[in-house]
Amino acid sequence: MLFRQQALETPHGDLQTPVLFPVSNIGKRSSDNTPEYTESVPDLSTAMVNARAIRNRDPQWERFEDGTPLREEMGVSEDTVVFADSGGFDFQDETVDTTPAKTLETQQQIDADIYGTVDVPLSRDNRQAENQRRISESIDLALEASRRHNGDEVLLGSVHGYDPETVRNSIQHLEREGDFDGYAIGSLVPIRTDYEKVTKIILAARRATDKHLHVYGLGGLTYQPLLLYLGVDSFDSSAFIRSAGNRNYLIPGFGGEPLKNVEELSHLPCACPVCSTRTFKAVRNDRDLLVQHNVWALALELRRFRYMAAADEDLEAYLDLRFAGNEVTKRAYRLAKQQVRRLT
Repeated sequence: MLFRQQALETPHGDLQTPVLFPVSNIGKRSSDNTPEYTESVPDLSTAMVNARAIRNRDPQWERFEDGTPLREEMGVSEDTVVFADSGGFDFQDETVDTTPAKTLETQQQIDADIYGTVDVPLSRDNRQAENQRRISESIDLALEASRRHNGDEVLLGSVHGYDPETVRNSIQHLEREGDFDGYAIGSLVPIRTDYEKVTKIILAARRATDKHLHVYGLGGLTYQPLLLYLGVDSFDSSAFIRSAGNRNYLIPGFGGEPLKNVEELSHLPCACPVCSTRTFKAVRNDRDLLVQHNVWALALELRRFRYMAAADEDLEAYLDLRFAGNEVTKRAYRLAKQQVRRLT
C-alpha cells in the first residue's frame, strides 16, 4: 500500500497530509456559493480557489489590490491554507487568456500558500494531436512559472495525460528542467468513470516522483479511499456543492443518495453537527444545511481512513469491504492492489 502521511511546509503553517481542499467559489453570489466550514470542521482549514476567476471579478480584485486580505474576504481564519490553481478548467473550451507571470502575480496578491501552474486541460473529444499540443503547452507554461517563482510558497507543476507513460514522462521532464515542490494531475474529471484508466495514470504519477502529489477534482466520496491507497497527498472537490444542488445526501461508504427517494424518516443517519440536531425534513428542505452536511461527509471519509491507519488496521481488508458493493470500483481497486503489491 502506498498510503503515506507527510507534513507540507507552507507560509501559513505546516499542513498535515493527506488532506482535502474543498473548492471555494469565493465572490460568487449565486446558488453554488461555498458555506462556512473551516471553523466548524477543525481539521479542514484548507480551501481551493480559482486565481483566474478572482482576478476577473473586478470589484473584488480592486479590494485585494487595496489591501483586503483574501482570508478576511472569505471569512476564514488567518491560518487557513489556500491552494490557488490557475483556473485551467476554464480553458477546456476557451483560449488561454493568462500567462505564468500574471497568474503568479495573482497568487502572490491573494497570499495563497500553494500555487498551481497554468495548464490547458485535455478532452476526449479532441483529436490526439490537439491533446498532445495541450500537454506540451502545459509543460512549457509550468517551466516558465518555475523560472519566475522565487518565493516560499509551494509550487506544483500541473501535468496532463490520458495514458500512464505520458504522465510519467511529463513529470520526469519537469523534474529535470524545472524546480517544483510537487505535481498536480489534471484532466481526470472527464474520464472519472473509467476507474481503471484513472488508477493507472495516478499510479504512474506516484511512481515518477516522491514529491507532493495532488489530484485535481477527484476528492469526492468514491475516489477518496482509492486516492489515499495510491499515495496521493492532496485532492480537491466541489462534490459537496454539486451534490446538494441535486438534493443528494453524501454518506461515507455509500456515496450520494437522492433525498427524493426517501419519504418517511425522522432523522438522517449521520451524527455530524448538522444532522444530529435537526429533523430529516429540516435538512432536506434547506440546501445550505445539505451542503454543510456534505462537507462533513467528505471530512469524515478522510478521518475514517486516518483512524484505520493510526489503529494499524488492515487497510486492504477495509477497502475490500468499502468497494464490495460496486463492481466497477471493486475492479479498479483490485487492479490497483495488484500493481501496488508488485511495487512493495
